[in-house]
Amino acid sequence: MENNTSLQQQLLEAGVHFGHLKKKWNPKMLPYIFAEKKGIHIIDLNKTVEGLQEAAAALKAIARSGKKVMFVATKKQAKEIVTECAQRVNMPYVTERWLGGMLTNFNTVRKSVKKMQSIDKMLADGSAESLTKKERLTLSRDKDKLEKVLGGIAQISRVPAALFLVDIGHEHIALAEAKKLGISTFGMVDTNCDPNKIDFSIPANDDATKSIAIIVNYVAAAIAEGLQERQADKDHDEENADGEESAEAKAARFEQRADGGEDRGRRGGQQGQGGGRGPGGPGGAPKRRVAGPGQGGRRPAGGGAR
Repeated sequence: MENNTSLQQQLLEAGVHFGHLKKKWNPKMLPYIFAEKKGIHIIDLNKTVEGLQEAAAALKAIARSGKKVMFVATKKQAKEIVTECAQRVNMPYVTERWLGGMLTNFNTVRKSVKKMQSIDKMLADGSAESLTKKERLTLSRDKDKLEKVLGGIAQISRVPAALFLVDIGHEHIALAEAKKLGISTFGMVDTNCDPNKIDFSIPANDDATKSIAIIVNYVAAAIAEGLQERQADKDHDEENADGEESAEAKAARFEQRADGGEDRGRRGGQQGQGGGRGPGGPGGAPKRRVAGPGQGGRRPAGGGAR
């Protein structure tokens, strides 16, 4: 409870509770509005804390499972904050311009990313030296343009599992594409937006830099925690695997010893049986008995002495 109170205090100081003018409101935001003051709607910070913690828990689980979360914020106030937070947790981000089809036509976008990487490689390894000065200049300009728009998604090879949007009204194209592909959506929702359009809504002021910073940093911290737990799980699994291998190796050695003992015992028994071979020996042929008189000797024909 204390954590919630301190978080509420931080949100209050950052101005997260300031909404838009009453005339610009979306009626679907009514459950999240605390009051109206001087024609401006005030957001209920209890609802903000609930939404923020729920979103953070879900994002942490996504990060722990090894999937990617894409940050989208093309508003001037949010660009730097989102870029810094996304880079810190090594997640893709779009802060310049949302290219139509960035998700729905992902394969084509990947081709542009590969083009950018190949130009970068050419300029880096000196293979562009053979080109004329004008061609090199054109290449570097193309690379800069692509870098600006696609730099944040250069490292991803497949569509992300979730999208975090700073202003769902401003990023409506990204939201529509995510919906079409069934990607989970998270976002900051101001009083002029429809919170039902996304899966996890965080009612908050999406215009003030401080408000954006506190929400995005909180979310990034949750993702970082999820990544740490994933790493810890990996390390634990590796240790267990090593332990199991050593146990298996011990068992194998034990079996080998047991087999070796049996073999030695068998060989010893064979030697014992065949060791006394010779006349009358325990393992040799039986002695031939010499017949004496009256013990089965052959009597002369006729039955009597001659």
